Amino acid sequence: MSAPRLSPRARIGAYVALTKPRIIELLLVTTVPTMIVAERGLPPVWLMVCTVVGGTLAAGGANAVNMVVDRDIDRLMERTKDRPLVTGAMSARAALTFAVGLEAVAFAFLWGTVNLLSAVLAVAACLFYVFVYTLWLKRTSKRNIVIGGAAGAVPVLIGWSSVTGTLDWAPVVLFAIIFYWTPPHFWALAIRYREDYAAADVPMLPAVESLRHTSERILAYTLLLWALTVAFSPVAGMGHLYLGAAIVLGGVFTLYAVRLVRMPEAGPGVAFAGAAGEVAVRASAMRLFTWSITYITLLFTAMAVDQLLRSGW
Repeated sequence: MSAPRLSPRARIGAYVALTKPRIIELLLVTTVPTMIVAERGLPPVWLMVCTVVGGTLAAGGANAVNMVVDRDIDRLMERTKDRPLVTGAMSARAALTFAVGLEAVAFAFLWGTVNLLSAVLAVAACLFYVFVYTLWLKRTSKRNIVIGGAAGAVPVLIGWSSVTGTLDWAPVVLFAIIFYWTPPHFWALAIRYREDYAAADVPMLPAVESLRHTSERILAYTLLLWALTVAFSPVAGMGHLYLGAAIVLGGVFTLYAVRLVRMPEAGPGVAFAGAAGEVAVRASAMRLFTWSITYITLLFTAMAVDQLLRSGW
C-alpha cells in the first residue's frame, strides 16, 4: 500500500516523529553536563554544539530503524499506534533510507568536527540498539531493557570523549549510572502499559512477572543507582553540591520505589485486584516514571553546576 499524500509540513513532522524526539532530549540532558565535568569548566561552545548535533543525528537514526523493525507490534499497542509507519504516513523503505542516511551523516559529522572516537561510539550505540536490543532481546527476553538499555548510556561516553579524546573511570561510572537508571525508569512506564506488551507478545518484565517481582527489581536497581551516583563523587573529584544532590535525589527515588513495592500484588498479564487497585498501582508507577525523568535531569544539572562553580565560571 502506498503512503498517503501529505502536506510538506505533515511529511516533515512524520520524519521528525521517526527519531523519537522525547527520547533524544533525555540523551542530550546527560551529554552536555558530562562534557562540562570532563572539561572541568565550560567547553568551547562550538564543540558542545557539534557533539549535540552529531549525537542527535545518531540517536535519531537508531530510533528510526527501531520503528521500522517494530512496526508490526506498534500496530497492536495503544501507546504506539499513531507512529508514522503504523498510520501509513511513509513507507518502511523510505523510513529505513532516512535512518541509514542519518547514521552516515552523524558518523561523518562527528569525525569531521569532534573526533573519531566519538563518531565510532555513536554508531556503535546505534548498532547495539538495533541488533542487540530491537532485533534480538526485545521479543525474546525479559531482560531486554536491562541489556539493551546500554545503548542509551553511550551518550555520556560520547560527551566525555568529545572533550578529552579518551575514556577513563569517570565516564565508565557515568555509563553505569545511566545503565542502572534505565530499567526502573522504563519498567515503571511498562507497568502502566503492560497489557499492551502482553498483547504484542513482548516479554517486558511487568507483562511476564508479578507486580511484586517487578517492583522489587525496580527497588534493587534504584539502590544500585543511588550507590553509583554517590561513588561518582570521589571517582570524578566532584564537590559538595553534587554529592548532596546525589544523596537527596537518590533518596527521593528510593522512596518512590519503596511505595511501589508496597502496592497490592497482581499477577503477570492479568487484572489487578479490583479497579481501584489497578488505578492506584498505575498511578504509583507513573509517579515513579515521572520522577525518574526529573531525577536524571536534576542530577546531571547538579553535576554541571558543581563543576562550573568550582572552576570559577
